[in-house]
Amino acid sequence: MKVELLYFDGCPGYEEMRPLVERLLAERGLEGRLELVPVESAEEAAAQQFLGSPSLRVGGHDVEPGADERSDFGMKCRIYSTVEGRRHAPSEELIRSALRVC
Repeated sequence: MKVELLYFDGCPGYEEMRPLVERLLAERGLEGRLELVPVESAEEAAAQQFLGSPSLRVGGHDVEPGADERSDFGMKCRIYSTVEGRRHAPSEELIRSALRVC
């Protein structure tokens, strides 16, 4: 199963999310499964259906419920709503839930 972290350089959320995802993958014995996908232009953002940095996909699907139906692609920082408030990364539980399919 493919696990992709889409981002653009300079995004603070990417630096926050990467170690979290790597730790959660390691907990499941899936080290080395994370593919980093840099997005460098608005054209690439549209082609990748990039909802902002960082975006995490497992098996080709965004980990955030309902995100697959969105079409607001672009070069922007992404904010996730969590029980702790607005964050640059989805909750650990949301990521764990997506990784259960691996």
